[in-house]
Amino acid sequence: QVQLVESGGGLVQAGGSLRLSCAASGRTFSSYGRAWFRQAPGKEREFVAAISWTDGSTYYADSVEGRFTISRDNAKNTVYLQMNSLKPEDTAVYYCAAKVGSLSRATMTRLNAYAYWGQGTQVTVSS
Repeated sequence: QVQLVESGGGLVQAGGSLRLSCAASGRTFSSYGRAWFRQAPGKEREFVAAISWTDGSTYYADSVEGRFTISRDNAKNTVYLQMNSLKPEDTAVYYCAAKVGSLSRATMTRLNAYAYWGQGTQVTVSS
């Protein structure tokens, strides 16, 4: 029903910036919460940021607070992740996710809260 496609990953030097995009094929996401997760080799997939499609409220993992910004473009049905001041430890595959219904603080960091996932895009930060 819903397809999510990430783009914008690549190789960047420490201190640099990248902007990831996640385009959704669904008609609307007015009742959806959307998020970014990331997974480094051998590590568990972890929460990065989330945004409410309804009111634009945003939430961030402590590790990216102040460096990353999640935003939305309703006309393009797209969510973005602007990543600044990148560090080598940010290296991972970044995944876009979406859930049906409103975003919940109690569960938004859990993988199983999201019904839809993109294929992932690789971000590599060199030191």
